[in-house]
Order: sequence, then structure tokens, then C-alpha cells
Amino acid sequence: MGRINPSKMARLKRKKSIRKKIFGNSDRPRLSVFRSANHIYAQLVDDTQGNTLAAASSLEKEAKATPNPGGKIGTAAVIGKLIARRALEKGIERVVFDRNGFLYHGRVKAVSDAAREAGLKF
Repeated sequence: MGRINPSKMARLKRKKSIRKKIFGNSDRPRLSVFRSANHIYAQLVDDTQGNTLAAASSLEKEAKATPNPGGKIGTAAVIGKLIARRALEKGIERVVFDRNGFLYHGRVKAVSDAAREAGLKF
């Protein structure tokens, strides 16, 4: 096993600190965002039961079928709208945003802004 990248270690340290404070329940689930080099994932998690209530990712057919207005950030905005629509279909209007240790910038910000525009309340 090799060394872990220092920037990944910093992200995991931030994640640990954030997760101490952020907790999702059935009334207000946690909107967790993860970004890899090429894709972005979002899911609504009920931490009391440990269930994923809804999920969306840039790998889905529905996300790929929508016209992409601007690379990875545009795709992130599509995922934000998609997760918000799925949450509203299940009667979830309020969420707690979990940036998963990533800086609130770029694709992570695009997901949250699009979800807010689509009707979710943070």
C-alpha cells in the first residue's frame, strides 16, 4: 500500500470535522456530494436509519441525456436539479448540505446552487 496523497488527507480531515456537526434524519436528510476526477455523485441520507433515500450521479442515462451547458460544472448543475427533483417527489423539501470535505467551490457549489433553484431548502 502506497502513501496517501496529502490533499486527500486534508480533505478527509475536513470531512471528519464536518461530519461531527452535520447529521441527517428522516425529516431533514443529509445531501452528501462526492466528486471524482470525472464524475459527480449526490445522495440523500437518513443517518438515523442508515438509509439512502435518493441518489443521482453523472453516470446515469438521465443525466447524460440532458444537454450539457458547460463541461463538468454544467453536469454538476444537472445533478443538483436531478437530486432536488427526486427529493421533492418523495416529499423532502429541507436538507442538510454535506460537502464531504471538498471546498465549497466549483462543482460542489454548482450542485448546491442548482438544488436550491429546483426547490430544496438548506
